[in-house]
Amino acid sequence: MLSIENVRKKYAKASRDAVDDLSMDVRAGELFGFLGPNGAGKTTTIKMIVGILTPDAGTITIDGRPMRGNAIDVKRKIGYVPDAQDSYDRLTGMEYLNFMADVYGVSPESRAQQIERYTKLFEIDGALREPVRSYSRGMKQKLTITGALLHKPRLWVLDEPMVGLDPHSAHVLKQEMRAHCDAGNTVFFSTHVLDVAERLCDRIGILRQGKLIAQGTLEQLRSDERGASLEQVFLELTDGADGEE
Repeated sequence: MLSIENVRKKYAKASRDAVDDLSMDVRAGELFGFLGPNGAGKTTTIKMIVGILTPDAGTITIDGRPMRGNAIDVKRKIGYVPDAQDSYDRLTGMEYLNFMADVYGVSPESRAQQIERYTKLFEIDGALREPVRSYSRGMKQKLTITGALLHKPRLWVLDEPMVGLDPHSAHVLKQEMRAHCDAGNTVFFSTHVLDVAERLCDRIGILRQGKLIAQGTLEQLRSDERGASLEQVFLELTDGADGEE
């Protein structure tokens, strides 16, 4: 579903690559957790996956098609929940969701069903006539998540999706992530909440200073340390690595 091959990205005036020769594959039906300290390059990688940034080198392929040269068609397969709240504050919640549905060409019948389902699930259906600027951070997050699901994306990409969510909504989101994969789709998400990743993910990738330093199931990452938690594995692999994302 998602293939990243020898991808590099460096920002102007930076002393090192933000993403350094990154290669990995994420399968259809897989819930993949992308972990790393601040500054590891997770958000840069995600922005390249969804087509916001262009790699300096390497190839990103989604559902068999490379992003380069096929950006519009490939992006139609992606649902993206960013780490920053970039929703359109002057729109009402319903106007925002209809805008997202228009962008992805969702039919009136399908959008009505999807909007009703997810806004009730995330308990924002009563606020859809209100302007987005009046929403709390958590409500904006739930609106963004709903907008990213309206077109039933093959690849659902989430960057720190639990931030701002109350416990009930976080639980609902985790259930939806699992259900999305069980339906044959793929979820790729970054998080600092290691116990969530440990319970939820089929496989995990760990990034440090732009390089993939580990990838596999939790059992594979544990190596010889039987019973080690993901937190213990993570801290051992990334000890001393910290910076700015």
